Amino acid sequence: QVQLVESGGGLVQSGGSLRLSCAASGSSFSIYTMAWTMAWYRQAPGSQRELVAKISPDGRLYYADSVKGRFTISRDRDKKMVYLQMNSLKPEDTAAYYCNAKRSIAEYWGQGTQVTVSS
Repeated sequence: QVQLVESGGGLVQSGGSLRLSCAASGSSFSIYTMAWTMAWYRQAPGSQRELVAKISPDGRLYYADSVKGRFTISRDRDKKMVYLQMNSLKPEDTAAYYCNAKRSIAEYWGQGTQVTVSS
């Protein structure tokens, strides 16, 4: 199994920055470390969960248009830690942010970390 634990959320003023972290662990993740696509999703109250950013095993990146140029997803060399650097935060970025790991038909989610951006 795979366990994902997010951290780094909090309250920040508009225009500020936060760095979210996702720690991946578990036997399945360790065995297939190089095969997992890692992603960050977010869900605001009353809204659907949306993909924010993802990074493939080969390092290919994807960003939602709403965060492109402001957010950066990255992984440690051992690929067990995933980060989301969020700059120039806006009130509309306020949401619960979730770490996601996907490999073939397997998919796992973290518990989420709250990001609140004040205007």
